[in-house]
Amino acid sequence: MSLAHIGAFALDRVVETDGLGFSPKGLIADLDEAVFESHFGWMVPGHYDPATRRFVMGVHSWVLRTSRHTILVDTCAGNHKTRTQMPGFHKLDTPWLARLAEVGVRPEAVDFVLCTHLHVDHVGWNTRLADGRWVPTFPNARYLFSRVEHDHWAKGRDEVYVDSVLPVVEKGQARMIEGSDEIEAGLRIEPAPGHTPGSVILAAESQGSRAIFSGDIMHHPVQVFEPDWNSRFCVDQAQARATRRLVLERCSDSGALLLPAHFGPPHGGRIRRRGDKFAIDFGLGG
Repeated sequence: MSLAHIGAFALDRVVETDGLGFSPKGLIADLDEAVFESHFGWMVPGHYDPATRRFVMGVHSWVLRTSRHTILVDTCAGNHKTRTQMPGFHKLDTPWLARLAEVGVRPEAVDFVLCTHLHVDHVGWNTRLADGRWVPTFPNARYLFSRVEHDHWAKGRDEVYVDSVLPVVEKGQARMIEGSDEIEAGLRIEPAPGHTPGSVILAAESQGSRAIFSGDIMHHPVQVFEPDWNSRFCVDQAQARATRRLVLERCSDSGALLLPAHFGPPHGGRIRRRGDKFAIDFGLGG
């Protein structure tokens, strides 16, 4: 039994970590304390813990199964990776692969891996350590990377790129997406820049139902209510705000389910307009 359905598509979530995350100011540079406190009514306790003054968040992957393909959206932070500058992701040892198996997916069965962008917590399980080498975790998959995004990170070749992206490219399993592209009918990859130069979303539509896998267009649901609040990790602040608003407008106008990468439970919801802002009805049904 899958977690939810988008028409004929089956949806599951594979968790790497859940629980307390960033402090509000540690994540959102634009945060206004008085406005933030006005949201406590819906945020506490499911999305914010006032005792520790930290957000409740998660790092997870989405699994989408159609009649033709198994698609994995984002691959979390991964195990055994050296992340000395990011202690929360350093040398993790989580049962993510076992959790993938619990939803009925073997690595060999994954047809496509879509990375919405190439930050550390979206590419980690692209590869696993085997005999001292980083090798693609999903041997039969095509890994879908935005060309703009890939080329941006390939210039610097930091440790994230070297251990979690480059081995996929060298193995010949990467497919570079130029602009928009389609995995199959009803599954479209679209540019959504701002958070990173080449961020993308996946728009799904089946039997009249819609969903948008939005990556880090929003890290926390307070950004639904305050769409001008960027995370500290957004590289183009003005473009990030514009993209976020466009995604929210699209969800509210089309009824699409919003499926981000880091929201706390229930991890997504339906967007509705509230004047020039928005609200979210949490839940994966409907």
